Amino acid sequence: MRIALAVDGSRMSSVAARHVVALQRALAAREPVVVIYVDEPLMQAVALKLGAAGSQRYHEENAAHALRGVRAALKRAGIEYRERLLIGDPASRIVEAAGKERCDLLVMGSHGRGAMKSLFLGSVTMKVIAQSKVPVTVVRGRASE
Repeated sequence: MRIALAVDGSRMSSVAARHVVALQRALAAREPVVVIYVDEPLMQAVALKLGAAGSQRYHEENAAHALRGVRAALKRAGIEYRERLLIGDPASRIVEAAGKERCDLLVMGSHGRGAMKSLFLGSVTMKVIAQSKVPVTVVRGRASE
């Protein structure tokens, strides 16, 4: 079973990573986990000011920060993984990457803000669920986690 883990650097990404570790162990999965991080594109004026190298460095630094906890959790557990660092609309790029990687399951954390906030703010998780052909497991943690 090939599992994708979509992360955004939040505490819930670490909770989702712990869930993936448990799944990998329970399933005795041998495939490396595909860790997907999508950074929002820079505004054109900012990208022009930073230049190509500066923009790339910006995205790499964001990814390094977002992946820090997830990398540590997977390494501690001895779980092999590979990273897909992408730029664009998070929901559509996550769905696209999980499909291209031929994943059997996509795991992601959710803050669980509730229906009203999701209605007004939009939710990457809701969009992924709506668009994905790959089954999605949404991990929700408690405030104390």
